[in-house]
Amino acid sequence: MQTHTLSPELYWLTLTVLMTGLMWLPYVLNRLIEQGPLAALWDPNGETSTRVPWADRMMRAHQNAVENLVVFAPLVLALQVAGITGSVTVTACIVYFFARLTHYVVFTLGLPVVRVLAFAAGVAAQVMLALVLLGLF
Repeated sequence: MQTHTLSPELYWLTLTVLMTGLMWLPYVLNRLIEQGPLAALWDPNGETSTRVPWADRMMRAHQNAVENLVVFAPLVLALQVAGITGSVTVTACIVYFFARLTHYVVFTLGLPVVRVLAFAAGVAAQVMLALVLLGLF
């Protein structure tokens, strides 16, 4: 077995990708329990609804996480290709991970003010990565 060490930025990117990739599990399990396997899985339009608002909010939080991952991941990868690393980039990656986790949880719980703050923290982390990449910070 070959061992390798990820940079801290790639480590946090990998955790973020894994977290985002698993966010669907609770709301899909909810639909399977609510509707039964056949009805939940046999939806040609992908429009199954749920009886509980938290599951719909969780699905929207997951969609938002995917949309933001499309911005975050290339920034981290570009920093790696450019050989740029440091405490600012590591901190921004950690902040991004926990901001997205917080956003997912508070969106699911229906806490709008905290949700917006968590979203803003994630965007700020992305902006910081971009500024470092551009040599502006």
